[in-house]
Amino acid sequence: MKSTFKLTGIADYITLGNAMFGTASIMFLIVAVEDMSQPYGQGLKSKYIWASMLCIFLSAVGDIIDGPIARRYSKRKLLGGSLDIMSDCLSFCVAPALMMFIMFGRWGEAAPIWTVSLAIAGFWVIGTGMLRLARFQYEEGSGLPYFHGLSSPGNAILLMSAAGFIWLQPILSFGPPLNDVSVCVEGDCAATPGLDMLILPIMFLSGALMITDRRLSKLKHGLDLKLSILQMVCLLTAILYALIRTGVSDNPINLGNNLAPPGWLFLASCLFAVYYLVKPQPPVYNPDVEE
Repeated sequence: MKSTFKLTGIADYITLGNAMFGTASIMFLIVAVEDMSQPYGQGLKSKYIWASMLCIFLSAVGDIIDGPIARRYSKRKLLGGSLDIMSDCLSFCVAPALMMFIMFGRWGEAAPIWTVSLAIAGFWVIGTGMLRLARFQYEEGSGLPYFHGLSSPGNAILLMSAAGFIWLQPILSFGPPLNDVSVCVEGDCAATPGLDMLILPIMFLSGALMITDRRLSKLKHGLDLKLSILQMVCLLTAILYALIRTGVSDNPINLGNNLAPPGWLFLASCLFAVYYLVKPQPPVYNPDVEE
């Protein structure tokens, strides 16, 4: 034990904290399973889902700061790389994939093809996320001013933003209403979001983006940095607002317009992610060419 602690630095403990947030996210998802079987039964019964999202968000913030802290304060960097990969795999691959499966799996109500398809999409997100992390480890130290493919924290943020918007879309007064609302009886409601079919292509696309060769900037300065900060503010505000205001209702179909603001904020976060993905690529880095 003593020798293990001698190998660690300040940044390593932040990385361990990120992993604990990822673990807490999965624990919240486990206790959310019962609510997700009939999520609109008495209003939106999804406080644990928002808590899970908050844990992933906090892990992403920790992942952003542990690198600079390691470079500035940690004299030993013996365990940091391995810890970072394991933490990111848990928080940004396993937890988001499980979240999508629990939120949109329609527990006990879905056709087998939907459940199997969603499970395959979850495997895809985890597998491509692991490949993305391995490539990041391989390219670390190369001095590239950009990423090859979407980073795993970026993918988690994209999935959370899309899931939050799709979940709250029925109360935003546009788009399709809840599916199967007519089966709501005495507080039991097997209704599902009208746009939930979109989650499958989003998951497959986000996984593909993690293993693509597309060059994406590292968001360290300029407009990209400002927009990424604004996106994080929108996402955090949406999660906290939804976490505080989510509750039961006497009317099983009354979702409550008090949750409309976070729905729009989740959509704004999605749009920031789309801009980041489609904007022109940075020029190819050539260390032999002087600027």
